[in-house]
Amino acid sequence: GINAEYMGTVLTHTASQWQETNLRSSFCFLCLLATMSYMLQHLHSGWAVDQAILAEEERVVCIRFGHDYDPQCMQMDETLFKIAEDVKNFAVIYLVDISEVPDFNGMYELFDPVTLMFFYRNKHMMIDLGTGNNNKINWPMNNKQELIDIIETIYRGARKGRGLVISPKDYSTKYKY
Repeated sequence: GINAEYMGTVLTHTASQWQETNLRSSFCFLCLLATMSYMLQHLHSGWAVDQAILAEEERVVCIRFGHDYDPQCMQMDETLFKIAEDVKNFAVIYLVDISEVPDFNGMYELFDPVTLMFFYRNKHMMIDLGTGNNNKINWPMNNKQELIDIIETIYRGARKGRGLVISPKDYSTKYKY
């Protein structure tokens, strides 16, 4: 790994003490975010992903596809970690590295840096977020309550037999392309 002491002193000869401290703080924050992904359960094979989706009978299965080192995945992982305890009664969260497990990249069009998908009783759950893509969330969510609300909406709809639910918030203007 990277030596934190070395990273913290990189700017020693070229910048002020404040910049050195700032770099050390930024590096430690990035380490903390990367650690978030390791506190959530990873699935390391296509078989493990299939089993996670098949085995869960009562809760929504939330799977974040991406790379642990990607900044957008780190943001999403931080939010997922923060809500994991709050949603444990109606959802379970897994992480999948799309390089380690490329099995679903084509099938689910996993081309974005971060993708969050939902399944219930072996069925892919779709959610209308107002973005035109009802299959997944493909941006990092930073708001805990918004993500909890989305997962709870999916859970309630899935329990009623719906395959497509409407998001409690319209994300059509979230990003301007």
